[in-house]
Amino acid sequence: MHLKVALQMDPIGAVNIAGDSTFRIALEAQVRGHSLFYYTPDKLAFVEGRVTARGYPVEVRRDLGNHVSYGTEAEVDLADFDVVWLRQDPPFDMGYITTTHLLDMIHPRTLVVNDPFWVRNCPEKLLVLQFPTLTPPTAVARDLTTIRAFKARHGDIILKPLYGNGGAGVFRLDPNDRNLSSLFELFTSFSREPLIVQKYLPDVAKGDKRIILVDGAPIGAINRVPQAGETRSNMHVGGRPEKIGLTPRDLEICAAIGPVLKEKGQIFVGIDVIGDWLTEINVTSPTGLQELERFDGTNGAALIWQAIEAKRRG
Repeated sequence: MHLKVALQMDPIGAVNIAGDSTFRIALEAQVRGHSLFYYTPDKLAFVEGRVTARGYPVEVRRDLGNHVSYGTEAEVDLADFDVVWLRQDPPFDMGYITTTHLLDMIHPRTLVVNDPFWVRNCPEKLLVLQFPTLTPPTAVARDLTTIRAFKARHGDIILKPLYGNGGAGVFRLDPNDRNLSSLFELFTSFSREPLIVQKYLPDVAKGDKRIILVDGAPIGAINRVPQAGETRSNMHVGGRPEKIGLTPRDLEICAAIGPVLKEKGQIFVGIDVIGDWLTEINVTSPTGLQELERFDGTNGAALIWQAIEAKRRG
């Protein structure tokens, strides 16, 4: 099977080829005989009934400093492609949301991965709210009185932007902390979005587990351990990836959410589990494929492409 594949992503020349999941997906696509076209989200457009993108045919290779070759720049009609990957990183702002509306216009005739309608309606920190028995105590609010009452009930909390990513803007406020009002003022001074607060989970010191699901089924996990003195375990901020297996509780969580993800066309998903609790369901631009492959030998990119190819045949 030969598929025409378009990659909507952040600048490909700047990716970390040892860790970037989109790069690994692109490499696997080439191995399977698929052709690649690359463009950045700002080059996506709607023009007189057509959804277009301006970018380049590309070839990728695992060669540090020489990992991508560009063909001739061209404007393409994305309806002519078999698959479009929605893979730019958050923040999940109106620019991001607009790209999902445009890609909706070609999906599912062109398979957009992940399904843009449900990416738009299932952002990472909101989809988990549908599974209250799996998550720690959580509140989403812009009202300081509500957030203060939550902190009074739970004492030790995590406060973070609702649509942030990569650990940016994540604060732990323990029972002795006096900064809630100041942080609230800071966040609300530059954003109209609500904040999300969760009860602090001490198990985060042992790691924040990233479980990767393909078409609703778990394929493995990596553990991200925070640096000493750090609450955040994201690899963007120095978290250390480690090999780890799946526990019965992990499988219980995956069994509960997997059918929902499959139904909503979320082919590549990374969920975050701390101890026994689900904290995020990442559908926009999940990571972890390369770390999982190094630790477990699991070629998650191949499993993803197998799922996509099956859908294209069907």
